[in-house]
Amino acid sequence: MYMPINIVHSLLQLCAKRRIPMNAKSCHAQVLLHFGVNAETLTSNMLINVYSKCGLMDYARRVFDKMPERCLVSWNTMIATYTRNGEEDKALRLFVEMRSEGNSMMSEFTVSSVICASAAKCDTFVCKQLHAFALKAAMDANVFVGTALVDVYAKSGLIVCATRVFEGMQERSAVTWSCMVAGYVQNELYEEALFVFNRARATGLECNQFTMSSVSCACAGLAASIEGRQVHAVVYKTGFGLSVYVAASLVDLYAKCGSVKEAYVAFSDAQAKNIVLWNVMISGFAKHAHSLEVMILFEKMQQTGICPDEITYVSVLTACSHMGLVDRGQNYFNLMSREHNVLPNVLHYSCMVDILARAGKMHEAHELINDMPFGATAPMWGSILASCRVHGNLELAEIAAKNLFEIEPDNAGNYVLLANAYGANKKWKDAAKARKILKEIKVKKETGKSWIEVKKKVHTFIVGETRHPRIADIYTELDTLLEEMKKLGYKADTSYDLHDVDENRKQELLRHHSEKLALTYGLMCLPPGASIRIMKNLRICGDCHSFMKLASAVSRREIIVRDVNRFHHFKDGYCSCREFW
Repeated sequence: MYMPINIVHSLLQLCAKRRIPMNAKSCHAQVLLHFGVNAETLTSNMLINVYSKCGLMDYARRVFDKMPERCLVSWNTMIATYTRNGEEDKALRLFVEMRSEGNSMMSEFTVSSVICASAAKCDTFVCKQLHAFALKAAMDANVFVGTALVDVYAKSGLIVCATRVFEGMQERSAVTWSCMVAGYVQNELYEEALFVFNRARATGLECNQFTMSSVSCACAGLAASIEGRQVHAVVYKTGFGLSVYVAASLVDLYAKCGSVKEAYVAFSDAQAKNIVLWNVMISGFAKHAHSLEVMILFEKMQQTGICPDEITYVSVLTACSHMGLVDRGQNYFNLMSREHNVLPNVLHYSCMVDILARAGKMHEAHELINDMPFGATAPMWGSILASCRVHGNLELAEIAAKNLFEIEPDNAGNYVLLANAYGANKKWKDAAKARKILKEIKVKKETGKSWIEVKKKVHTFIVGETRHPRIADIYTELDTLLEEMKKLGYKADTSYDLHDVDENRKQELLRHHSEKLALTYGLMCLPPGASIRIMKNLRICGDCHSFMKLASAVSRREIIVRDVNRFHHFKDGYCSCREFW
């Protein structure tokens, strides 16, 4: 049936909106009846658009290639189509073809589309060339081009370049601000992300859900619970709480701030739950050693019709590792491929090695490493080496250390772990030898530090801290606290200080560990009864763990410590880890 061309155009627009492939082809047939293979430019552009919206990339390109005459819209549509559908290489090649044909037509949309293509590939070389082109064409001031440049530089790790472009922009959209916040978060510059977010709000700009999600991630990275609650309030005020991705960011935020109950409230409030949200909540419970809640949520997730994926199983196995559930962990490991067709990857094997090693099954862990379908990673050998110190297996400790030195020759922590394994078994000469090698290779050990947030300010402490403005008061208060705890039977466990020094020196070193100083400052400054949250970049030592338990009973407060591996909730003289960490 023959149709007037204006009706065909209307149908093409409708097909593009509804994205129905068969109808698009029917309309194309009508175009062929009108023009044959050489349709006029407007109609061809509409065909390219409808095919691209329907995901029929090959059809769109055929129409484009057969056009007798192309306009700027034709090139822009085709380039943007490739970028939108993840075919960045083709988008870049088409742009080069456009330039090689001597086509002087170029718009900000063209440049921004191509920059977005290089952003997806994180191609910094191409990005810099396009930036130079934008400057030469005087398009760098355009908000779309500027935003695309900020995005590509941030994704490529060139955050200084991204900041320079952002600060030089005279006009910024909500997307621009969102890209800058997200860029800082991607590069782990969380404080800068919060600063930019506050600048955006000061301008009266309405933030979008992507901005709120990024800001929540920034608060999670800093474990900034006060700012996190403020962000949560903004989320609900703006109505973005319905977004499943914003909800996932909030759950992650509260979990990383040590507030697992509030994380679960945020999870429960989400009306729609996808696999990402379920995984974030299961991971949160796992980090807080709530193994029973992990297993319950794992079952509930499947009851709602969502199948667990690789990430789900990593969290479930992590929960088993933190609680010493060897049989449970083995069952879940076997369940992966048998029930859900999820092939175990290197992370799952790493979890299983950790489960066995922590439980003292050192030889089984070593055998699993040898039987794996791929090579062992540093975290696997690290689990073996750390557990050898606890369980006194020096032979296997040396094997693990040798592999770690080959994989990570510049990681000072591995030499320290080996020295600690020797020290724990009174092999002082061997421990000194390991520390001597560490000095000879000139690799610095990461300094242990703890930090606490008080009145919107983060206070950081290291062992033997001297620079804090109130350090004299902190030491005095700590001495008073220790005297009170000694009445309850506390005595410094010097077996956790593995330096070859006399007993008095060991007690002095243990007394001034960074987490003890952070706790004391929290007791001095936070309101009576308020929970104290401490973050630490290394694993909490056994003496500090005992100290925190008694301190929670003496102060009648909940003390939450997040170390490099997990959370410890101390309350009434007990810890949530049940002495297994």
